[in-house]
Amino acid sequence: MDRIGVVDTMFARVDMGGYALDELKSCPGYGERFEVVYRTVPGFKDLAVECKRLVEKEGCAVIVALGMPGRAEIDQVCAHEASQGIMMAQLLTSTHILEVFVHENEEEDPAALVPVCEDRARKHARNAYWMLYEPEQLTRRAGQGVRQGYADAGPIATSTKTGA
Repeated sequence: MDRIGVVDTMFARVDMGGYALDELKSCPGYGERFEVVYRTVPGFKDLAVECKRLVEKEGCAVIVALGMPGRAEIDQVCAHEASQGIMMAQLLTSTHILEVFVHENEEEDPAALVPVCEDRARKHARNAYWMLYEPEQLTRRAGQGVRQGYADAGPIATSTKTGA
């Protein structure tokens, strides 16, 4: 049975891991074809090592890493460092880790972040599923300005793909 990892943080102000888990449970084959391995770490700088551990010790084929950097400038710097760690974990394990960060400064009103967090977490969880089982879903959406968290931006040019 395949494994999809989900790692969230205590620092986040919204339960993005819960949204990701709920979305994966609604995917075809949950419990039969794949299972979810779920972990929580203190903050987003702890995500990379936990993701690497999920690949190496739990055999996860893809991981969704969820975090919520705060508004302060130091939080943005730390988020960049955490992102670099996640990229390094991907390279060291040759495994996709979908970084799902929602920055508190994306919205003025903190309550307005809740639907952003839910949409982004759910869509990236679905992307993880598609990467494993339905990669054509991703190809179909290439160049379409698809967004997670907000409305799609839409394409600025028509596709030139043939036979893809």
